Amino acid sequence: MCGIVGIVSSEPANQQVYDSLLLLQHRGQDSTGIATAEGRTFHMVKAKGQVREAFRTRDMRALPGNMGLGHCRYATKGSAANEEEAQPFYVNAPYGIVLVHNGNLTNTRELTQELFHIDRRHLNTSSDTELLVNVLAHELQEQVTGLDLDPDQIFAAVERVHERVEGSYATIAMIPGYGLLAFRDPFGIRPLVLGKRPRGFVGEDWIVASESLVLESAGYEFVRDVAPGEAIFIALDGEMISRQCAKSPRLVPCSFEYVYLARPDSIMNGISVYEARLRLGNRLADTIAKYTPMGDIDVVMPIPDSARPAAMQVAQKLGVEYREGFYKNRYVGRTFIMPGQAERKKSVKQKLNAMGSEFRGKNILIVDDSIVRGTTSKEIVQMAREAGANKVTFTSAAPPVRFPHVYGINMPSRQELVAHGRKIPEIATELGADYLIYQEVADMQAAIIEGSNVTALEMSCFTGEYITGTVTPEYLDWVERTQLS
Repeated sequence: MCGIVGIVSSEPANQQVYDSLLLLQHRGQDSTGIATAEGRTFHMVKAKGQVREAFRTRDMRALPGNMGLGHCRYATKGSAANEEEAQPFYVNAPYGIVLVHNGNLTNTRELTQELFHIDRRHLNTSSDTELLVNVLAHELQEQVTGLDLDPDQIFAAVERVHERVEGSYATIAMIPGYGLLAFRDPFGIRPLVLGKRPRGFVGEDWIVASESLVLESAGYEFVRDVAPGEAIFIALDGEMISRQCAKSPRLVPCSFEYVYLARPDSIMNGISVYEARLRLGNRLADTIAKYTPMGDIDVVMPIPDSARPAAMQVAQKLGVEYREGFYKNRYVGRTFIMPGQAERKKSVKQKLNAMGSEFRGKNILIVDDSIVRGTTSKEIVQMAREAGANKVTFTSAAPPVRFPHVYGINMPSRQELVAHGRKIPEIATELGADYLIYQEVADMQAAIIEGSNVTALEMSCFTGEYITGTVTPEYLDWVERTQLS
């Protein structure tokens, strides 16, 4: 999970990219980077940490040009501590390409061998983004016949990228002197949206970003989602050309975007994230009513912030009082995307504080968006008890996370997942809760896609069914070994 943005404008791009990354900060906190193109010259600044910490006035002055892209990173491949793996990535031939990527490639072993033995390209990191930019560069080189580059050659190169690469990838790249390229994997697993605004008297400025809220904040009109398998090329003069580059595209977006990752004020794939979370709460309420005696619930409380819409609907549908008993310190990052388990555990109590007056002597029903490793959930249950709760019922607006997620979310190890190999009562004991209730898989899918044109969701971490490539048990074992080594 990362945040990406690309802009072709009639004005300097640096501040626009910076402002966009601030709005995408929830998608990654490990590192960030901005690159701009001034004529045929690239300028780039990358650093560890959050956007506001990483860029100073001198950095912004070092990023001239009206075309730019940016990235905020949450490491799912490679090392979060390695500054060399911060994006964007650059290759100098052909023409020069700077690229950012959100997602996770699942055939990195094969691509690494091909790039060395066939393409004769050197890789300097373990980042799959470096793999992707080199595959794109090689395929573009194969298409070039003269000095100039045209959109047909670019789209033909993207077709070959789709044929060679497996996994999830929403990608934005700049080619200096030509324009900006954006494309999405054939399943559309990771989000990518397109926007425009008038460019003075003639033409248009364009933006491509992970979430629609970026467009609205910057004054761009939402045009549409980039389609699965589609490539979009935006020339420096503002001309936009698009083409379907995959043979059998099918929209299967990631369910976790709607459960947790995306901001509630975004719309992706025609689905409002906020309204999807309200519907998740409605479905969860039905399951709670089925399995929990109503006398065991005095108040419903959310874990702020992403669980709030679901909790409000649970309280309303059950006819139980809604209260906010946990106060959130907004200066601590999201615990799920902390780089290590010790870091996550340390940050839980820094992030949340339980107000005793809301807990003392009450039977509390806590609603969270999901339960992944269980670290945060266990600490929250303990905090509720220490604050005086009589009984604690813990509920999740998502089903049990039992399987690794290989498409851009950091859940690579089955041993890290609290639900893996455990029945729900066993998980409740592990968390210290009196009762534990999860959303049903079918209810989650129905709640998210209701009223949209989406017919299926990527739900592998809940079901163990992987929709791309050859994600075999051997591959999952290899991923776990490389993460633990």
